[in-house]
Amino acid sequence: MSPPEAEKKTKAGFSSRDLRQLAEKIRQWGMELGFQQVGIADIDLREHEPRLREWLRKGFHGDMAYMQRHGMKRARPAELVPGTVRVISVRMDYASEAVTPYADILKQPLKGAVSRYALGRDYHKLMRRRLQKLAEKIQADIGPFGYRAFVDSAPVLEKALAEKAGLGWIGKHTNLINARAGSWFFLGELFTDVPLPVDERPGFHCGSCRKCLTACPTQAIVAPFQVDARRCISYLTIENKGVIPEGFRRPMGNRIYGCDDCQMVCPWNKFAGNTREKDFLPRHRLDAPDLVALFAWDEATFLQKTAGSAIRRIGHVAWLRNIAVALGNAPTAPAVIAALESRLDDPSPLVREHVAWALHQHQKRQAPVPS
Repeated sequence: MSPPEAEKKTKAGFSSRDLRQLAEKIRQWGMELGFQQVGIADIDLREHEPRLREWLRKGFHGDMAYMQRHGMKRARPAELVPGTVRVISVRMDYASEAVTPYADILKQPLKGAVSRYALGRDYHKLMRRRLQKLAEKIQADIGPFGYRAFVDSAPVLEKALAEKAGLGWIGKHTNLINARAGSWFFLGELFTDVPLPVDERPGFHCGSCRKCLTACPTQAIVAPFQVDARRCISYLTIENKGVIPEGFRRPMGNRIYGCDDCQMVCPWNKFAGNTREKDFLPRHRLDAPDLVALFAWDEATFLQKTAGSAIRRIGHVAWLRNIAVALGNAPTAPAVIAALESRLDDPSPLVREHVAWALHQHQKRQAPVPS
């Protein structure tokens, strides 16, 4: 007679009961380490391959050549880390009531709107350290096992895996949404060769809502679940290293690093809680910064003010490029004009080009109307 299901041995030498108990321990350890949710997924992402392939075919990845280079590996965890059979997906909230509301900043054109995720310290290292600690706890319990931690650091379909792990569903804006926490959170993954029991995938709860599509300033969400990165302000201000196409400069408004509009209007974010991580709280008042003051930062100041921040990776030149566009969209005022004119001879051709455009916007507004 075969042993009861709870006592059957798996490839890893654990019984089903052992694995269920281990999964519960992993959830508990994850919560103790500061994650707000921990889930477990299998690695079958075949349903996402056609959509990923079509997204790449349309060129929606823009200049992010690594997306094309990695191809379908992004949807095949075992090709990225051989031996992987499960992915432990974690969520860490970053919203805070201590932050000036994003919607309020958009109404103040002399302020700079910075995506809320980037206001504090860089989440990548913080979450990777926590995932490493989680792996160490697992190892102390079961002995050596295969694993690798990722936080936006490899070709991983993190939202698809998080959805399979029960952390939420992928909304029409392509962000993950949790019914009790909205979408203001980071995701991380621990790939493992331990065949843990998987969690149940939640249902889709966006219904007929299209608020994220209509709110996008550049219509980058070209259809539900389809984002053309080439139109997205987050891409234009962060991933894009060159000229911002003129057609998108006016819609950018005062957004100088990323864009949160699609999350701002999502009804589910009324359930978003406050982060427990002090490192995610705003530094140097970047939740409501003065554009003229930011434009005066030299490179040394930029590096000092963005130390440990995700913002630093775009570099000083792109930072000035983005602010020049915002100043071009700001109300005409002596301080704004003086700030722009101070960089007419900036060493960077990229900065000079965007400064010239910004000054031209103010000249057009001041020009007399023909009778």
